[in-house]
Amino acid sequence: MSKALNPFEKKFRLWINIVSISVPIVVALLFGIRIPNVEALTFLPPIYASMNGITALLLLGALWAIKNKKIPLHENLMKTAVACSLLFLLMYVAYHMTSDPTPYGGEGAIRYFYYFVLISHIILSVVVIPLVLHSYVRAYLGDFIAHKKIVKYAYPVWLYVAITGVIVYLMISPYYV
Repeated sequence: MSKALNPFEKKFRLWINIVSISVPIVVALLFGIRIPNVEALTFLPPIYASMNGITALLLLGALWAIKNKKIPLHENLMKTAVACSLLFLLMYVAYHMTSDPTPYGGEGAIRYFYYFVLISHIILSVVVIPLVLHSYVRAYLGDFIAHKKIVKYAYPVWLYVAITGVIVYLMISPYYV
């Protein structure tokens, strides 16, 4: 039997649902928009790929910190990882609103690998939003039992998304114009 949610928890759940649904929709819609008469922000891909790499390192550091009972360090690393992911998203959208899509030019088996990594990365980047938000809110509310249950899924998905973001960038970077 599940415990009843208090009004504070219900409000968090509502906002998590709104953000988890609206962010992927807004990003998808913005992909169809090109800002006219603006120079392409071609310098952004290596920066936002680096943000993914930094996020992955922060997540690994946060895991080490919590395993070693360094709770304030864990909290700070996780907050920084969330900020890096948000910065990534803003730069990613800005790049795609000013630049045409870059087709992948690899051939053969590497092409299938690239698309597998890319598609799994995209799908899991949508899935990770509510996972991260729910786990963050559980920690914020001090419900560490629920936090741990969610993190069992959120952490590996987020780490996968961060690492595959770097892999996708490295694989497509030779084809940027």
